[in-house]
Amino acid sequence: MTIILNNNLYKYETEATVKLFIPAERFSFLSDERDAEGDIIMTRLKKCAKFTYFYSYIRENGRVMRSAWKAETGSFTEKEGEFFICRVLFLMLCRFYETRPGWGLLTGIRPVKKVNLLIDEGKSEEEVKKIFTEKYFVSGKKADIAWRTAMVQQPVLPKFDKKTVSIYVSVPFCPTRCSYCSFVSHSMDSALKLIPDYVEYLCRELEILGEIVCENGLKIDTVYFGGGTPTSVSADQLYRLMKKTSECFDLSAVREYNVEAGRADTITAEKLAVIKEMKATRISINPQTLNNDVLKTIGRRGTAEEVLEAFALARKTGFKNINMDLIAGLPTESFDSFKNTLDKIIEIDPDGVTVHALTLKRSAGLYRTGRENIKNPASEMVDYGINTLISHGYNPYYMYRQKNTVDNLENIGYAKPGCESLYNIHIMDETQTILGAGCAASTKLVDENNLIQRVMNYKFPYEYINRFDELMKKKDEIREFFQR
Repeated sequence: MTIILNNNLYKYETEATVKLFIPAERFSFLSDERDAEGDIIMTRLKKCAKFTYFYSYIRENGRVMRSAWKAETGSFTEKEGEFFICRVLFLMLCRFYETRPGWGLLTGIRPVKKVNLLIDEGKSEEEVKKIFTEKYFVSGKKADIAWRTAMVQQPVLPKFDKKTVSIYVSVPFCPTRCSYCSFVSHSMDSALKLIPDYVEYLCRELEILGEIVCENGLKIDTVYFGGGTPTSVSADQLYRLMKKTSECFDLSAVREYNVEAGRADTITAEKLAVIKEMKATRISINPQTLNNDVLKTIGRRGTAEEVLEAFALARKTGFKNINMDLIAGLPTESFDSFKNTLDKIIEIDPDGVTVHALTLKRSAGLYRTGRENIKNPASEMVDYGINTLISHGYNPYYMYRQKNTVDNLENIGYAKPGCESLYNIHIMDETQTILGAGCAASTKLVDENNLIQRVMNYKFPYEYINRFDELMKKKDEIREFFQR
């Protein structure tokens, strides 16, 4: 498919709207329809003295459809012009494909943040839902789950404080790379020789960030060890990283300390003891599915039985806040299989459950066969998750969406009251500065006007190690931010 941008510059917005209807597709772009052959989608903007016209057009498999709308020239901002052209395109594609995506025109990854902003403006539940359904064409069901999630967040969202920050520590290694994975993570087979040096340099970066925190009198709110799978490294290496974190930062006022234990095949009693000794308060053990055949299909080592054993071991070690991740829509997973997984998870009684919808990212192995994975019962699975988890006392507390997600679905974290992950809320609502350490980590600096400045680390471990001194010079951007 070719996307044509005729007299407009809304490339990102146009592609995001088209992907609501045609996921897992690579598009080419042209500026003039006269150069196009085959299937095309076009958006066009024509500005006249009195009116500006917004056009959309599709030609696919011999079928053709057009749509147009106009607004008084000079009566709208550039941002509103972007919205108008996407609106015309969206409504035309709804008619052409005889479907309407549940999230309507919303293509951003943070629908709940939009709810929270509307609440801050004094909007009522009725007004917020009306904006979602009438302006953005969001379904009533999706508007309701977004509102529910915001209501859980509201009491725990922090008031802005430039001196309060969270820490993210990246350990980007996994036993194997799952076919659905798009994270910068590296299998242990290929990265084993890098781990000792990586741990060494990561400890040095923690020291540098610790100096910045101390120099500026910052207070640590939450800590998150993610990846990858942090428990892929040895117990001694994990201890060293967590010990260094406690040495570099004052953690006495930390409200939450997370460690992604992740895959059951990396969890041992020794590693759990380290995490507990270092005073982590929340861990994740992520089965994704309890169907062993599906686990093999996606290239994930370990079995459902090992997941249940790891969970029991974590409880025995004393962890009172354990989250478990599932994925709806995995290849070969049926609705009944997903239902059996979720029912079993609820039976063992974790404190949180996150239901992700399968996302076909370009860097994931499944992207190459993306269209084969589109037609599956993911929507039924997600709906079952919403209804079943809420009925068992788990409240939705954070949500995000991604491009190329099957059925334009969302990822939702559910938790029992008091077990919500504050870090996850921070990262989605973008109301708190997060200092990132390690490969592919992003530092997100938030100011009092909610303007965000990002300082990115290198993506790959060998680059992080080989260019470490060069990378650390970028930390001056963080110092300058706090000194302003």
